[in-house]
Amino acid sequence: MEDFQGYIESGRLEQYVLGELAPAARAEVEDWAARFPQVREELDALEAGLGVYAEAHALAPPPAMRERVLGAVFAQIGQPEAAPVAPTMRVSASNPHLAAAPAAPSARRGNAWAIAASVALLLSLLANGLLYSRWQQANTDLVALENDQARVASTTQVLNRELTDTRQQLHVLRSPDEYRLVALAGTPAHPRARARVLYSKSEHRVYLDVQQLPPLPAGKQYQLWALDQGKPIDAGMLTAATATGQGLQQMKDIASAQTFAMTIEPTGGSVNPTLNTMTVVGNI
Repeated sequence: MEDFQGYIESGRLEQYVLGELAPAARAEVEDWAARFPQVREELDALEAGLGVYAEAHALAPPPAMRERVLGAVFAQIGQPEAAPVAPTMRVSASNPHLAAAPAAPSARRGNAWAIAASVALLLSLLANGLLYSRWQQANTDLVALENDQARVASTTQVLNRELTDTRQQLHVLRSPDEYRLVALAGTPAHPRARARVLYSKSEHRVYLDVQQLPPLPAGKQYQLWALDQGKPIDAGMLTAATATGQGLQQMKDIASAQTFAMTIEPTGGSVNPTLNTMTVVGNI
């Protein structure tokens, strides 16, 4: 069985696309492409890629090229032909013998004007091709600019949100009369754990500031609880950033509480605290 994959990797297809093969070699490539769809697909992909590359790297002709080409053509039109003109045969009324007569100059000028028109058409097509290529490039640049603007807008929204959070945290830290600081100490199982809650009884707002917590096992998440008359109330789940001490996190509003505690729960939280996983606890 013929190895079409080896033929694809031989470099013959690239030479075919670049026009480097002799006619016999080109016929061989076309025969392989006709017999193997994989070879045809690779050949089509190479030709398409070459077209895209040529279009992307096309160079615009000098601005005066059109004038120079047309000027040369019109100069040729105005010059007399150097080659002798083949005689035409006509019969003279006074002399029955055949006589030679030069061809009319209008025929030569007609041919020259046809050449000039063809050159003008070619230049027009070239100019249209260049304009189309530049339009495509401009359209690509516009899409890239719109994407950049979208990224800048998204980044600006994130920065504005972070700035708002930072201002809120600064307000909390600078309002000791409004926010009560509740220190949460580590339990015997986690003596080095430390955190603190800032609680506003008037506004019912709760902020958590982690100082040190043990790393969590996979599938687990810290959950804050408020105890009101001994009844546990879910105060929210800690984000990964908060658990590592990266700033304050606003938790759920709590109307009334005397104690705050934190436990380790499955990701997403639990309805009731798992008491044997309690990490920190503190009374108001």
